[in-house]
Amino acid sequence: MSREDFHMPAGDSAASEAQRQLLLASAHEKAAADARRAAASYGLASATEQRTARALAPLAAAGYHLLADRQWPGSRRAQVDMVVIGPGGVFVVDTKAWAEVSIVGDRIHRGDADVTDDLMALADLAYRTEGELAEVGLAPGEVHAVAVLAGRGGVDERVGPVRVVGERDVLQLVARHGQRLTPAQVDVVLTHALGWFRQVGAPAPVSTTLPEPVLPAPPAGTPASTTAPLVPTTSTVPLIPTPHPAPDAAAPALPAPDDPATFTIEPLLDEATVQAALLEGLMAAPVEEWMAFLHPAQARVVRRSFNGPSRIRGAAGTGKTVVGLHRAAYLARTRQGRVLVTTYIRTLPDVLRQLLTRLAPDVVDRVEFAGVHETAKRILDERGVQCRIDGKQITAAWTTAWGRVAGGSVIDTDRHEQDYWHDEVVHVIKGRGLTRWEQYADLPRLGRRHRLGPQQRRVVWDLYQAYEAELRTRGVHDFADQIALAEAELRRQPPAEPYTAVIVDEAQDLSCVMIRMLHALVGDAPDGLTLVGDGQQTIYPGGFTLAEAGVSVAGRGVVLDVNYRNTAEIVQFASMLVADDEFADIEGATARGDRPTRVPRTGPKPVYVRCANSADRERRMVARVQDVVRQVGTGYGDVGVLSLSRRGMEEATAALTAAGIPVVNLERYDGVPVDAVKVGTIKRAKGLEFKQVLVVDVRASWFTQKPDQLDEVERERREYRLREMYVAMTRARDGLWVASV
Repeated sequence: MSREDFHMPAGDSAASEAQRQLLLASAHEKAAADARRAAASYGLASATEQRTARALAPLAAAGYHLLADRQWPGSRRAQVDMVVIGPGGVFVVDTKAWAEVSIVGDRIHRGDADVTDDLMALADLAYRTEGELAEVGLAPGEVHAVAVLAGRGGVDERVGPVRVVGERDVLQLVARHGQRLTPAQVDVVLTHALGWFRQVGAPAPVSTTLPEPVLPAPPAGTPASTTAPLVPTTSTVPLIPTPHPAPDAAAPALPAPDDPATFTIEPLLDEATVQAALLEGLMAAPVEEWMAFLHPAQARVVRRSFNGPSRIRGAAGTGKTVVGLHRAAYLARTRQGRVLVTTYIRTLPDVLRQLLTRLAPDVVDRVEFAGVHETAKRILDERGVQCRIDGKQITAAWTTAWGRVAGGSVIDTDRHEQDYWHDEVVHVIKGRGLTRWEQYADLPRLGRRHRLGPQQRRVVWDLYQAYEAELRTRGVHDFADQIALAEAELRRQPPAEPYTAVIVDEAQDLSCVMIRMLHALVGDAPDGLTLVGDGQQTIYPGGFTLAEAGVSVAGRGVVLDVNYRNTAEIVQFASMLVADDEFADIEGATARGDRPTRVPRTGPKPVYVRCANSADRERRMVARVQDVVRQVGTGYGDVGVLSLSRRGMEEATAALTAAGIPVVNLERYDGVPVDAVKVGTIKRAKGLEFKQVLVVDVRASWFTQKPDQLDEVERERREYRLREMYVAMTRARDGLWVASV
């Protein structure tokens, strides 16, 4: 036990400090003595369990706790040989003195007897323990069922969810999990586990921490690639900081100098100090580690089962993306088949893959990450369907169709740029899968404020048909065609090997046809389709309802309502932009957006600066980056510079580079921590987080425009623009800086 395991509230007296030092010295001495006695008396169970205990004893040097002779939760008679809790997770260990063991497929035999059910009981206990420890934020997949074959070596097999290893292999099995939890996180899990696994014959739980012997060398012939150090690495950053304490987590129980049972140091701790200490290491780590943060309430959502398609929604900062990511890992562990994680943003899947590699390396090869267009392309390629995408030809087709049909028509006005009508054709007509004029004539154009009369709609439909004809003449398709072709293929012939689950991040950005295509991959299977998103962050036109897509999530929705990412000051500042914003939610209702019920973190107020010109803005931007790196201690890689336009992104990149500041474009960022400022458009930043955010492409007039003074087209543009800025600002975890000209 180290000094860092205790945290004192600010303002404690010198007497309290002296008391703590005495507690530390006495507790450490008593723990060592108790551990030596425990190591000598493991024969309370059997000789085989003693040998397993001795084999695992060196783990104490790496911060592990060994809980021996524990009651099987829910049973008065059954016992658990050993529960191991430490940096690598939680291991429920059962020793088997079985001879003539053979494993065939998912069955294990002891001689002629099938003893698989014996191991499945252990698997069930591990599964129940996983659910119990989710209450304190332990991520699913961090509880492992381990059966140890006494006296054996060179055994490493799996029977269903149970790992079967030899007595001489169990130490390396645990070691290979590396450092997945921080010491503070281990303390929280240990505290809860002591109540779940009560000591046999004891009214209160007791933790036994073994002494710190010299670590043994790995067995001869062990490949270097399979051996992980038992001692913590020089880095203080957890490799996978998934579990986090509940707000009311109690302090760990420690042995008192004069009490053979236990005592608690709760009087020395207050809740705020515990919370701050538990998050301290994570807050200092690169932001990629923070992006894997999982709160107890989120851990419960990860494990929740639904009897059909489901939806997880919540305001920005409530952890929707990380819940979806942990859910992918959980489903990959507990279901047969592949899991697909997809989203509209082309570059986000690479980032999510890297995050999953850190938090669940054991299942990363069973989870596919692909953008929705990449998924459509793969479906078409597998079925030999030709789909030629050519950007120049697509642009030429649109320009020709516009000149032939719309130029000089009732829709060709100063109020409407061509982009508005391009969005109408691509997102509304093609995105919703309309193929007949009658469908469009009376269509509620969700999310589009400008009302179209019959004459205008007729011209738009003619424009759509002319555009389609031009694409066919050139032998090309656009990206909406790619989705439609894939969806049609899945309707024609369902997949031979469907995914076990599809998880859609930023689902509000997808089109109706995209949702239909993804739904076709899994149908209405239990836990098959999970839609994750926030309608408030919709930044593309062409709204639709899930009913229109043939998907129902009735009774299968979860709302995350605690903002763990942003400070209260950032939430307040960003929310002012969308306070009066109404949008058409995909479940069919008009909504104003979810608001977090609680924002526990506080910090400095966001900074808004009005610049004289673009040169002044770039100078101030560079100074801000330098300040947060030098004064706040933020790394370059934890700073995001975001722009609404590519031009603003390019200007910011040039200014930072000229100042000698390393830069990486978000289009080339794949989730691997890099010591360079991340610069990109707001669209590329969706799903990401940064400690410090600079929004650099803003006009002052956007903050002062009055909606009632704008026409319908201008109001619609303003709403999408403010939502984009809201998205940008809520990417900031600790600090926000906004500059306008």
